[in-house]
Amino acid sequence: MEIKREPVSSSDFRVRQLRARDLLRGDLDGDDLERYVEERVLTTTVQKAVAWAQGNSIYPLTFGLACCAIEQIHIVASRVDIARFGWEAFRASPRQADLIILAGRVSIKMAPIIRRLYDQMLEPRWAISMGACCSSMGVYNNYALVPADKFMPIDVHVPGCPPRPEALLHGILRLRAKIQGHAPEGWRERYDAVGTEELLPVEAPATSADINVYQPGDTAGA
Repeated sequence: MEIKREPVSSSDFRVRQLRARDLLRGDLDGDDLERYVEERVLTTTVQKAVAWAQGNSIYPLTFGLACCAIEQIHIVASRVDIARFGWEAFRASPRQADLIILAGRVSIKMAPIIRRLYDQMLEPRWAISMGACCSSMGVYNNYALVPADKFMPIDVHVPGCPPRPEALLHGILRLRAKIQGHAPEGWRERYDAVGTEELLPVEAPATSADINVYQPGDTAGA
């Protein structure tokens, strides 16, 4: 048997156990105590801690509109697996959800229902527009459809027809960064276009032909 003496690394588990024991006994002082505290203490603010928790514990609404919903379903499977980010618990009730993913084209008849679901969701709440149909009506650009920005605020747009599950995952990560307060500046901020959903003036008549926009605070007839 050969016995070799080697220096013990400071990252060794046994060494860390002994340092924790010495701390509890009050034997650590001076530079050793400073180093121990620097390695194990993390300071932050309550706002950042809350934002970190919100960004990693989103409850999406179990909701799909058209073909994009098939791609949305795949994000909980093993290939994309959004459980890594704490987003996999889809809720069946808007009162237990704080994210709605508009996966598919939105008809004028469906818009009031979607707005009602959005209004019933928890605060703070977010919305992702998935696919070209929901964002700009895509290939179904006709009188029967309405973009999501017309009747509710959208936080992230995911382009594509349909976008792949990886594209939706990218949108989810962008939304998480936005929730946590360090999202990259988008085109809305560059052009001062925050809050671009169309609203009717308060004094507009109820019989207005603009049936795809609604008065401020209105739940779209829900």
